[in-house]
Amino acid sequence: MGYKVVVVGATGNVGKEMLNILAEREFPVDQIAALASRKSLGTEVSFGDKTLKTQDLDTFDFTGWDIALFAIGSDATKVYAPKAASQGCVVIDNSSLYRYDPEIPLIVPEVNADDVVRYKNKMIIANPNCSTAQMVVALKPLHDRARIKRVVVSTYQSVSGTGKEAMDELWNQTKGMYVPGQEVEPKVYPKQIAFNVIPHIDVFLDSGETKEEWKMVAETKKILDPKIKVTATCVRVPVFVGHSEAINIEFEDFLDWEEATDILREAPGILVVDKREAGGYITPIECVGEYATYISRIRQDSTIENGLNIWCVSDNLRKGAALNAVQIAEVLGQRCLKKG
Repeated sequence: MGYKVVVVGATGNVGKEMLNILAEREFPVDQIAALASRKSLGTEVSFGDKTLKTQDLDTFDFTGWDIALFAIGSDATKVYAPKAASQGCVVIDNSSLYRYDPEIPLIVPEVNADDVVRYKNKMIIANPNCSTAQMVVALKPLHDRARIKRVVVSTYQSVSGTGKEAMDELWNQTKGMYVPGQEVEPKVYPKQIAFNVIPHIDVFLDSGETKEEWKMVAETKKILDPKIKVTATCVRVPVFVGHSEAINIEFEDFLDWEEATDILREAPGILVVDKREAGGYITPIECVGEYATYISRIRQDSTIENGLNIWCVSDNLRKGAALNAVQIAEVLGQRCLKKG
């Protein structure tokens, strides 16, 4: 017997990816429901070789369903996640709403799968921010070996992290650069994204950092180790899918780059591509549609006693969102619910 699974927000980028990945990984599904808002009611979505019609989230009864994968904004999640949880359905939430609640586990299965048992506190599990998820997958095996003191990360984040409208804006602005009279003014972003980079993701805080940067700090501490110092600069780049990160790591103990490479090659969820030659590294284009977090450019940082630099790339719609949620569901099933 398998699971009765609900995908909430099934018509969005992440919701569609959740359905794709559930099918690809052959998650033991007995029954599946695709939910959306009333404006998308009846829209058809794919689940493997099946076609599902979306049902109305507002009137859906979660009683008897095992797992709900949520891919809607925080405002809607605040209404519907507690409803699903109160009706006995475990919620795996992709929004930022519950990530910082101490009673709710924030899970990246390669890093802190043991925390999944804490779902019983509120019947909710939080999925981390896309930029945090790939980074902690890379940091975990290195932290186990040499204890990380400090991380300095600069991100190069694709427009799909903002959603379909942002992807359309990049596409239309790019075309408009070459067609007089078809120029497109920025609406989704505060400045032009085509042929540009924008050092601003999410809202600004009083500290001067953006909320995206704050999220990376807070989530890394919650998932990996509260003692790690983290500072982040998050930048939006004109890439459709795939987040990249330049990560500088300072350790308590010395870690040679060659040993670090060996550790990362053996770590779950990671593929190392690092040939130290032209093209011997991964860029966002190559990671699209892939499950792995890719690591390249592994090298010593000679400016500090125990330092390394790495380049980290992953499909943000997959490991950064949908894949991680499905992996959480897999761990939840194997360790707690034990069906299928």
